[in-house]
Amino acid sequence: MTLPERFISLMQEQLGDEEAAALVASLGEEPSTSIRLNPCKMTSPRWAAKPVAWSVEGYSLDERPSFTLDSDFHAGAYYVQEASSQFAGYIVQQACGGKEGCRGLKVLDVCAAPGGKSTHYASLVGQEGVVVANEINHSRAAVLADNARKWGLGNMIITCNDSSRLAEVAEWFDVVAVDAPCSGEGMFRKSDDATEQWSEANVMMCAERQWEILENAFEALACGGLLIYSTCTFNHFEDEDILLKAMEHWGEELCEAEPIAVSEDWNVVCGRVGVFQTFRFFPHRVKGEGMFMAVARKAEESSARALPKPKRRVITPVDRSQAKELSRWVADAEEKKFFTAGEMIYACRASHYPIIESLSGVLSVIYSGVAMGQIFKGALKPDGALAFYVDLSREAVPAVEVAEDVALQFLRRQDISAEPFEQGINLVVCRGRALGFVKRIGARVNNLYPQSLRILH
Repeated sequence: MTLPERFISLMQEQLGDEEAAALVASLGEEPSTSIRLNPCKMTSPRWAAKPVAWSVEGYSLDERPSFTLDSDFHAGAYYVQEASSQFAGYIVQQACGGKEGCRGLKVLDVCAAPGGKSTHYASLVGQEGVVVANEINHSRAAVLADNARKWGLGNMIITCNDSSRLAEVAEWFDVVAVDAPCSGEGMFRKSDDATEQWSEANVMMCAERQWEILENAFEALACGGLLIYSTCTFNHFEDEDILLKAMEHWGEELCEAEPIAVSEDWNVVCGRVGVFQTFRFFPHRVKGEGMFMAVARKAEESSARALPKPKRRVITPVDRSQAKELSRWVADAEEKKFFTAGEMIYACRASHYPIIESLSGVLSVIYSGVAMGQIFKGALKPDGALAFYVDLSREAVPAVEVAEDVALQFLRRQDISAEPFEQGINLVVCRGRALGFVKRIGARVNNLYPQSLRILH
């Protein structure tokens, strides 16, 4: 891999010759591999691994396994997420009073695809909290929605909107995190495309777009709320210069967040730009990829924090007879609300329903809560997403444990033996973790795993 000469000279100007040389050398090495466990589904990794110092569920792996051929990956038991990226969750925990202080928070994650940080926030805020994950690109938003389904907490709302639309949910979120699209310098050793597409002109174009997104997203942050800005790049144009612009633009509307404790042996380069505390992750210093993060708060003022009034009606509660059938599929059904959007029936916590109703009336919402399926002749035909839901009742249909090789056949949508399954709908389980549904009809098994998720090789 040949790095752009102008990038190298910029790093020399910014870091000095010695530090720049160490960075450039590290960008020629193999990228690191790390995962973050889904605490509702997995408690320890199955591979040789070391804990990520700043992430309770994070682990750096000694070698990169074939995640595609691991059923736990498809079950949403863990997310393959860079160790550096996991620091965003650490910031939220530190600033909001630890794990318990995060429960019930309302988080807006902007530029959220593919969903590493979004699913991390979803675990932190718990099922009481809500994560609205926005992605402007339709195909990337679809991937984000798939990862929300697999994570299975039912507390995520996936939206596909230009950032200018986010101001319609004014001053409502406790946390707004902007993981801004950038020139991708921190991804050089993972992506040849990032290296080939880099140019100083592209850096400046990214900086303009980053400011526009941050300016729009800030409108959605409640007074006293936490603001996180991050990029996976090294240059100051997309990092510190954006923060300087923010302070000039918002002035006294910004204030310092709670100090984020960072141990010296983590080798994270900490700094400050006015009210912003900053964190730089260099691959020659940490076992992770390049990343920049910054945190501040919106100053405290009186704030109504009212949800916007819906401009259109998109979701509708189900009737009593449908609710009875749906209730047997979930735990704590009395705490759930069931509703239709289009032809699909969804479930959510009852306390989340007004939020989904409001947001779907002003934004383009492509997924929320958990997709349950459709009712035919009084019985639910379950959607694949329901299998991943942590509140799925294992009493609803027979749950059949299968070996890993059979699980992979199922995930490829290949034919599998009918022998272990009962007549009708069955839940396919491997290592105790649900993967999806099959329907046995006589000696034949219909594989109900979603076509869009199947393993292609």
